[in-house]
Amino acid sequence: MAVLKNDTFLRALRREPTDYTPVWLMRQAGRYLPEYKATRARAKSFMGLCTDPAFATEVTLQPLARFPLDAAILFSDILTVPDAMGLGLEFAEGEGPRFAHPLVDEAAIARLAAPDMAKLAYVFDAVASIKRALADKVPLIGFAGSPFTLACYMIEGSGSADFARVRQMLYARPDLLHRVLSVNADAVAVYLGEQIARGADALMIFDTWGGLLSAQAYSTFSLAYIERMITRLRAGTGKATPIIVFTKGGGQWLERIADCGCDAVGIDWTTDIGDAMARVGARVAIQGNLDPLALLATPTVVETEARAIIGAVGARPGHVFNLGHGILQTTPPENVAALVACVHAESRLQRRGVGHGIG
Repeated sequence: MAVLKNDTFLRALRREPTDYTPVWLMRQAGRYLPEYKATRARAKSFMGLCTDPAFATEVTLQPLARFPLDAAILFSDILTVPDAMGLGLEFAEGEGPRFAHPLVDEAAIARLAAPDMAKLAYVFDAVASIKRALADKVPLIGFAGSPFTLACYMIEGSGSADFARVRQMLYARPDLLHRVLSVNADAVAVYLGEQIARGADALMIFDTWGGLLSAQAYSTFSLAYIERMITRLRAGTGKATPIIVFTKGGGQWLERIADCGCDAVGIDWTTDIGDAMARVGARVAIQGNLDPLALLATPTVVETEARAIIGAVGARPGHVFNLGHGILQTTPPENVAALVACVHAESRLQRRGVGHGIG
């Protein structure tokens, strides 16, 4: 296996000492970059980008050409797996994802099955293409949606503020929801295993909607299936590829998430990062957690907020700097540049004991 020129991100996930805090951003390849918009225009649609490995490679590399980020993340979408199950993924302009054939009744749920991975070959080809193009400069992150988050879209049929249909099913027909989650967990385990086989150096599980659940429901319907998926993935690959689990709104369950078999827990901006690191101790790394809206302010404000997070962590190992959710499309690229430079510089000072957070 080739040696990465910059493995700071992977060492941070293993809680090893690093010279500085690594940084990457959720949705770092996206609509805030003019070059992304130009590539998407050539691809004709969002799915045109996702399903063409050449386009996916191009947009994955775009933010790394601008900023000295410490990892790349595969350009794709969490809903590719249910699309391959036959649900018919569509992206209407300005409306977000929608399924042509959502799981609207018991018969549809009974028919649900894990997809033939050949239908997702374009994703695996993109992973391999990106890995080659990176030339071992930085690690490549693969990803998937959590079983519960996928189920939210599959049952609701589209995005939603509260996913009421899914949560009603949870109480009225938990057996149906468990079936969907079981199929999803097994499918995603295989899907992520294929990403590892094609070159992914780390994985991220996006549990975007787990935070909508009650404490007990979260354990039963989200975390239990994440744990099942990780167990099957590890057994299937025989590799200890680092895994990050991010449950938006899951700050109250950090200790439980840390015990699910992952290597790092992603947190949103509502959780104090210093407290989070104290709570999980040496079990896992922590990823986060700047509010994405802070990037809409001035570079000076961005730097102030970044220093506060770096200061709260101090020189403790096991921190990956990121946003508390995806970067917004109205974010000025110059603010991203200021953020990355500040995180690298300030964290180097912290290692020397002279950062703003130490005094």
